[in-house]
Amino acid sequence: MRWIIFIVFFLFIEIYAYQALKTLTRNYWVVILYFVITAAVLGNFLYQWLTPAEGSVLTGARGYAFGFLLSVMLFKLILTLIMFGEDIFRLGAGGFEKLFSSNGSFSLPSRRKFLSQLAMGIAAIPLASVLYGMYQGKYNFRVLRYTLYFEDLPDAFDGYRLSQISDVHSGSFDNKKKIKYGIDLLNEQESDMIVFTGDLVNNEASEMEPWKEMFGEIKAKDGVYSILGNHDYGDYKDWNTPEEKKQNLDTLKETHAKMGWQLLLNEHKFIERNGEKIALLGVENWGAGGFKKEGDLDKAGAGLSEKDFKVLLSHDPSYWQEKIKKDPKNYHLTLSGHTHGMQFGIEIPGWFKWSPVQYRYQNWAGMYEEFGRYINVNRGFGYLAFPGRVGIWPEVSVIELKKGPKPA
Repeated sequence: MRWIIFIVFFLFIEIYAYQALKTLTRNYWVVILYFVITAAVLGNFLYQWLTPAEGSVLTGARGYAFGFLLSVMLFKLILTLIMFGEDIFRLGAGGFEKLFSSNGSFSLPSRRKFLSQLAMGIAAIPLASVLYGMYQGKYNFRVLRYTLYFEDLPDAFDGYRLSQISDVHSGSFDNKKKIKYGIDLLNEQESDMIVFTGDLVNNEASEMEPWKEMFGEIKAKDGVYSILGNHDYGDYKDWNTPEEKKQNLDTLKETHAKMGWQLLLNEHKFIERNGEKIALLGVENWGAGGFKKEGDLDKAGAGLSEKDFKVLLSHDPSYWQEKIKKDPKNYHLTLSGHTHGMQFGIEIPGWFKWSPVQYRYQNWAGMYEEFGRYINVNRGFGYLAFPGRVGIWPEVSVIELKKGPKPA
């Protein structure tokens, strides 16, 4: 039934998209090229989708097939909306003529060429954006900086800097030079601590093999700390046995250690400086809805008091809304990821921020504050399913902690 709905929808927008092309040109070769490209994109998608694959996550050729189909369908959908709107106008004009003209005849006005030209121009924008996102945008790394003020921050940590990356999804990578650039950019921040907030792989620990040496180059004075994300547990693949799935997770945990990352599994440790300390906690994944719920904040924070200054790593920001922000132990700063900002949206710093993912997650990209407590949702280092990013770029977050009241 889903395939039938998809095919009917595709044919509907195809009919309207062709109307725009036909209004502009009837050149035989242009029309042939148009239909060849459409058939190739649709045929490749169907082939990739119907070919058996490991796991349920779109990667590699499947991901690109989806990306090309998305770009073509967005192009045709924009054309459809404009041409359908013109048809409504034409029907109205024809009806008006039948009711009020002297001869009482009904005829549709011809399509206007300039409107088809306008439709083509507008539709080309999302087409070009998606193609750019697939070939350049997914590696368009940005450094986003935040300064947070806390009156109870220990004096020794005034000016302390943390860098955060999240959602590596190494099984999607296809360009070592670009990934090396992103890692170098992270190291160039020279932060006191670096944290990774989950989803190192898509399905299997082996996806990290070609990349672990490169990611092992990530260094910070106070160390590199990490947690697990929902993809790290191997839940999106059918394993032969439960033991095989467990072995995959064990191997992934060993990979963290081999890279020099300290994996926090519902636990905490203290970072000390000049006789003072802050607590760094890491919980396993906890996600609203059908996502895995292994996170245990109470276990991770056992032995800590409300007065301890705390930084918490929690992959899914829904845990912050569910429990963390209102916990009486006062978790000052939570660092999350998971949403990727949907890898698609519009951001104009200080003025406008939108993505479809905001209708699913209250906290989906950037820094948020409630009750004097903060959460930063990193937009992700890698990408998943759609092999690109449009308007929501891969991110390195740099957060500086300052002692004192928040400036007015």
